Amino acid sequence: MENEKILVLDFGGQYNQLIARRVRECNVYCEVHPYNMSIQKIKEFNPRGIIFTGGPNSVYSENSPICDPEIFELGYPILGICYGCQLMAHLLGGVVAHAPVSEYGKTIVDVKFCSILFQDINPKTTVWMSHTDYVQSVPNDFKITAHTSVCPVAAMENANKKLYAVQFHPEVMHSVEGMKMLQNFVYKICNCVGDWKMADFVKNSIRELREKIKDGKVLCALSGGVDSSVAAVLLSKAIGQQLTCVFVDHGLLRKNEADEVEAVFGPNGPYQLNFIRVNAQDRFYEKLRGVTDPEKKRKIIGEEFIRVFEEEANKIGEVDFLVQGTIYPDVIESGLGKSATIKSHHNVGGLPSVIKFKEIVEPLRLLFKDEVRKVGLELGIPNVLVFRQPFPGPGLGIRIIGEVTKEKVKIVQDADFIFREEIAKAGIDKQLGQFFAALTNMQSVGVMGDERTYDYAIALRAVMTSDFMTADWAKIPYDVLDVISTRIVNEVKGVNRVFLDCTSKPPATIEFE
Repeated sequence: MENEKILVLDFGGQYNQLIARRVRECNVYCEVHPYNMSIQKIKEFNPRGIIFTGGPNSVYSENSPICDPEIFELGYPILGICYGCQLMAHLLGGVVAHAPVSEYGKTIVDVKFCSILFQDINPKTTVWMSHTDYVQSVPNDFKITAHTSVCPVAAMENANKKLYAVQFHPEVMHSVEGMKMLQNFVYKICNCVGDWKMADFVKNSIRELREKIKDGKVLCALSGGVDSSVAAVLLSKAIGQQLTCVFVDHGLLRKNEADEVEAVFGPNGPYQLNFIRVNAQDRFYEKLRGVTDPEKKRKIIGEEFIRVFEEEANKIGEVDFLVQGTIYPDVIESGLGKSATIKSHHNVGGLPSVIKFKEIVEPLRLLFKDEVRKVGLELGIPNVLVFRQPFPGPGLGIRIIGEVTKEKVKIVQDADFIFREEIAKAGIDKQLGQFFAALTNMQSVGVMGDERTYDYAIALRAVMTSDFMTADWAKIPYDVLDVISTRIVNEVKGVNRVFLDCTSKPPATIEFE
C-alpha cells in the first residue's frame, strides 16, 4: 500500500529540507521537488497536501520562481511559508510590497483561534521571521488570521479552498509552536493519519535493493560513521556475501578511530561482512600538499576516495554498484535542488564526473539523520554505533583550516580526543548534537615555562541540534571548559591557545569548512 504523501515545492530557501523533516516527524512521508513541477506530475504524485517553501526572491521581481497558478484549482490543501505566502497572495490577486519595517529573528505574533491552522496555539506565540517584503493586502475571499506589531498579514487563509499561508517559518525550532501548526496542517487540514514508519522503510528498502541489485557485486564505502554503517548493514541484510565493504584510512580520522572501525566491522567483529581496510594516509597527504581552499580539499578527498574504491574493485573483480551513505541534508547542502549551494558535500559534490561503476546506490538518500538512527535501531545495530557523533567524509581535512599536513592532523586528533573525553566525563556528551575540536591556521605568541612560544590556536565547536539543518551553540559549563583548555595546552604539542566557537547555524555551518 502506498504511503500518504505531502509535497514540498522548493522556491530556493535554506529551510526547505527542514520542512520535509518536520512533516516526517508527524509520521507522514514527504518529498521536496522543484517549484516548477508540472501540474501533471503533481497529479501523478497525488499528495494529501502541498507546502510552498520560503525563498530569497521578491515575487514582483523579474525571473522570480513562480509555479503554475492552476495548482490552486486542483483541490489539494496548500500551505505557503514566507515567500510561499507572498506568492500565494500575488498569484491570487493580493498585493505584495516592500515592507516599511523588515522582520528578522524571533518575533511575537498574535493569532486568531478561528483558524484550524492555529488550533491549540497560544494567542501570542514566538515565531521566526525572515522577510523584507510583506503582504500588503490579501486576495478576495481570504481573511487575516495573524499579525505582528509591524506586519499586518502574518498569516492568511481561504478555508473553503483549503489555502493557508504564514509569513514566518514554523519549521524552524525558534518558532515555539511551529511544530504544532504543521501538525494541524498535516492532520486536521490534509487529513493524514501518519503511516510513515521506519520499520516499513527497512522492509521495503531490503526488498527494493534485492530487486535492483539481483546477482550483482556491490562495493560499500564504509567510513565507520552512522550513515555508512547503517547503509552497510542494510545492504548486508539484503544481499549478504555479494557485498564487500572497503574502509579507507585516509589519515584524517579521529584518534584511534581506524582501529575501532576494524574491530567492529572486520573479521573479528559481529557482522558477517567482506571487509577490506586500505591504509592510504600518505597518498592523501601528498594529494593535499599545498592546498588551502576548502572546496578543493573536499573535491580532492572525494575523488581520491573514488579512485581507491575503483582500485579495490579491480582487485575483487567486476563490481556493478557503489554504495554510499548519502543522506538528505548532504544533497541539499550540495545545491542539487533550487537552493543556494552552501558547500560541496563529500558524498555528492565531491564525486568526480567519471567513475568506473555501473551505478551509485544511496539507500539512505531520502532520510534525515534522526531517521537514519531509527533505521539503525530497526536493524539491530548497537546504540554505541547508532548514536555515534557525526563525522564528515573528508574527516579532519575540513577541521584543519588551510593546508593539511601529518603534523597538523596529529595536533587536532589529540586536542579532539581530550575534548571528547572531558565532555564524556562531565556527563554532557548525550546532550550535545555534535562537538569536536578544529585547528585554526592562526599562530600567536605565548609563554610556557618562561619561554616564548609561537603556536597554533584550537577552536572548540559544540552545538545543540536534532536535525543538523539548524543548530544552537552549546553552553558548556565554564569549569569543564577550564579543564579542557588546560589539558589541551599542556598535553598537545604545538598549541598555546584554545577558543570557543559561539556561533549558531545559521549563519555558520556546523563544520568549519
